[in-house]
Amino acid sequence: MTEVDFYDILRQGLWVSVAMSAPLLGIALIAGLAVGLFQALTSVQEMTLTFVPKILAMLVVFWVSMSAMTALLVDFFHRQVLPVVAGG
Repeated sequence: MTEVDFYDILRQGLWVSVAMSAPLLGIALIAGLAVGLFQALTSVQEMTLTFVPKILAMLVVFWVSMSAMTALLVDFFHRQVLPVVAGG
């Protein structure tokens, strides 16, 4: 295994991690903006109001996208990592 192969697998692994985290980070951003807008419009400054909706939204998105994330990770390991391990 050369340095080029190592860095190629590392680069692809980083892209897989970005693809897996994008739905969770996106929903956290959207929920945070919605809660922040609600707090600004109603002048309600409750700390748990910012935390609980984001966590609930992230849990729902994680539960819905868990199979896609797992399939993406398994595909990456089958295509990239296991041939390198099996090849030497």
